[in-house]
Amino acid sequence: MPRRFLAPLALLCAPLFAAEPISYSRDVQPILTHKCVACHACYDAPCQLNLGSGEGVQRGASKLPVYNGTRTKAQATTRLYFDAHGEAAWRAKGFHSVLEPQAGQAALIARMLELGRNNPPVPNAKLPADLDISISRDNQCPLPGEFEAYAKKFAHAGMPFAVTGLSDAEYTTLQRWVEQGAPVEQQTLQASVMEQKQIAEWERFLNAPGARESLVNRWLFEHLFLAHLYFEGGEPGHFFQLVRSRTPSGQLIDPITTRRPNDDPGTEVYYRLWPIQGVIVHKTHITYPLSAKKLERVRELFYASDWTVDAVPGYGAQRRANPFETFQAIPAEARYQFMLDNAEYFVRTFIRGPVCRGQIATDVIRDNFWAVFQDPRHDLYITDAGYRAEATPLLAMPGQFDEIGDLLGLWKAYRDKRNQYEELRRDTYAEATPPSWSHLWAGNDNALLSIYRHHDSAMVRKGLIGEIPQTLWLLDYPLFERTYYQLVVNFDVFGNVAHQAQTRLYFDLIRNGAELNFLRLLPPQSRQAYLDDWYQNSGKLKMWLDYTEADLDSPSAMRLPELGAKGAFARSLLERYGTLNARPDPINRCTGAECHRPGLPADLEDAEQALSRLTGRPAGGLKVIDQLPEATLLRVERADGQREVYSLLRNRAHSNVAFMAGESLRYQPGLDTLTVYPGVLTSYPNFMFNLKAGEVPEFVSQLEQARDRVAFDKVVARWGIRRSHPQFWHYFHDLSAYIQETEPVEAGVLDMNRYQNL
Repeated sequence: MPRRFLAPLALLCAPLFAAEPISYSRDVQPILTHKCVACHACYDAPCQLNLGSGEGVQRGASKLPVYNGTRTKAQATTRLYFDAHGEAAWRAKGFHSVLEPQAGQAALIARMLELGRNNPPVPNAKLPADLDISISRDNQCPLPGEFEAYAKKFAHAGMPFAVTGLSDAEYTTLQRWVEQGAPVEQQTLQASVMEQKQIAEWERFLNAPGARESLVNRWLFEHLFLAHLYFEGGEPGHFFQLVRSRTPSGQLIDPITTRRPNDDPGTEVYYRLWPIQGVIVHKTHITYPLSAKKLERVRELFYASDWTVDAVPGYGAQRRANPFETFQAIPAEARYQFMLDNAEYFVRTFIRGPVCRGQIATDVIRDNFWAVFQDPRHDLYITDAGYRAEATPLLAMPGQFDEIGDLLGLWKAYRDKRNQYEELRRDTYAEATPPSWSHLWAGNDNALLSIYRHHDSAMVRKGLIGEIPQTLWLLDYPLFERTYYQLVVNFDVFGNVAHQAQTRLYFDLIRNGAELNFLRLLPPQSRQAYLDDWYQNSGKLKMWLDYTEADLDSPSAMRLPELGAKGAFARSLLERYGTLNARPDPINRCTGAECHRPGLPADLEDAEQALSRLTGRPAGGLKVIDQLPEATLLRVERADGQREVYSLLRNRAHSNVAFMAGESLRYQPGLDTLTVYPGVLTSYPNFMFNLKAGEVPEFVSQLEQARDRVAFDKVVARWGIRRSHPQFWHYFHDLSAYIQETEPVEAGVLDMNRYQNL
């Protein structure tokens, strides 16, 4: 066609193209996923505005925050997909629309986007000092009639908030979508044919008739309700959740919504596998594999022995408080072994948590420690029926009642009961066979775990990462199960201050129990010194007030030296479990001249060799640690276009972690250290540096020389990726892409609510 005819044709067609409807799933959700979900997902989304799905967008926003550690009454639950369906139902729960124009004004989301576009951050510069971006800030959540005043007072608080904004094309697409009435077409995830077949098999198993089956399936539900379940060989990105439904297999799922998963359902229950909708975000993505082999394993564990149950127990506070009594008919070995088989999953559930802020229930643990498990053959709760019968009534947990006036009395009652159990355990184990290496479980690669706890998040990985930590945990079945129930099944993120206080106070006792279990592995003569190190200063008062006396006398058969026993134990652990998952960590535990992983390209060998200089040095000697946030990501570009990612984790030191308040009084900043490890070891990057592999030695040298904020700011200015960086989103989402490449099942959008203004 001659060119002179193209221009008029384009003009004629332009209105048609402009009028083409915007598709939510095709055009809008990808933009929200790329620029908004990093903040607006899960319970900690500002104003509860969840932009990870059409359901969340239509639900809108609320002025009522989920996280409130001072509320005196429990709050109504507002769980997406569960507690209400449709806009009218959410309006009845106090949510207001961000999509509807009101009083002659554009929709709230359009005005927030316009405010952000009119007041962009200065490229590569720090954000204004008076702009509060902290996770604890008071979100204003303006209603339509309040927006004008909000915009005048908070000119730099548009959307996206305090970060490089939308491209021209993205902004135009979203505004056109709103102008067209912001339609949202529902596109639900559908299971593949293979997945449907496996779903049918699992649902048939989970809903089999019989008293034994009913009890086992209830226990399984309470242990898998939080999981993002996936089928081995299933479709990438397809995950499912186990729910209680009013409807049987073959019908649409009608979820039963209770505050806790072990509350009375009030009706007949069918256990169903429900596709997880919306964008997968890393902080809530705790995965668990399903397969035909796994189903056979479950059958073997729970039905191989000939046990019986007369009647299925009911529900209620006492049943929630003591699952050991509720499920005592199920062989304890089956319950424990099921948890051990996927120990990483269960530890992730209570360390990363069901609450989007893993640390909210775990602020009474060390910043990093290793965990090992008691072998079932040497767990007296498993092997000794008399001991089990005596111990079970003492294993009840608090938090079922939340009257503030009863808080102190409830706490004392459960503390005393727990201490009776610890005394029983101490005295019974003292008369049993002394612990040896055979007492540690080594069944699969879940046997050794590393835990890193940051202020608002936490991470669990298989294997032993980092330097030998100050403390180690030894979990037996009663401790493992109580930790899971206290922090996951029974924990209510919408609960009041009394409930949350009871949870945290009891978890302090759980941590103490895990430490005492480990202490018993060491020579008796060495135990007091380690106990004194873990509970310095005010910790000694806490030991006197709330804990039982440690076993400092019974023998150990571990054959460890009295001097340096903990280090000798850790080194032996690394040697004995080397073929399991105690892989070498030469960056943090360098034992020779080569402090890097073997088999790397030369430029990465040099990079890791340099990075190893940052480990094993307290902040008193490496001053830059004072300037680093808790979770820094280092993106290293190679000459061939590939890149590697490293996590720099700041491990804060404390004289003790025995109290849920006053952490600053026990903080020992001069003893902070760094762990440097390949991969993305956090859901919440606090900051990121990007540099070429050949620049890593210089980067490390400048960090070593940075003794104050001015010097550190120069490092940030050269290599840092600030929130205002023009390519911020490219670098930020490349971290998720890295996870997708290296651990595809674990991939999800990372959270930037804690990305700092350095």
